[in-house]
Amino acid sequence: MTAINVHEAKAKLSELLDRVERGETVIIARRNKPVAELRPIAPTIEKKRRPIGLAKGMGRVLPAFLDPMSEEELADWYEIRPDDPLHPDWKPDPKPQR
Repeated sequence: MTAINVHEAKAKLSELLDRVERGETVIIARRNKPVAELRPIAPTIEKKRRPIGLAKGMGRVLPAFLDPMSEEELADWYEIRPDDPLHPDWKPDPKPQR
């Protein structure tokens, strides 16, 4: 275990980190009073990568999936009805209500 003052720690941070990576603990002091401790952290467990294709064969897309939607299905999908001003065939009411 090594004790080092803040000024020197700032100047030699890279060197201190190298020492910590090798397993050494470094005490950082301010005016020779210990304030902090640099020590190696516990190794983290690496996540295993999941292989691609785990769900292969669990579903299928029917050929009708690529067929165009009917007007009714489009209206349901976009929630646009013929009386909606956003509908492409909408025409304003010739006699507005008063």
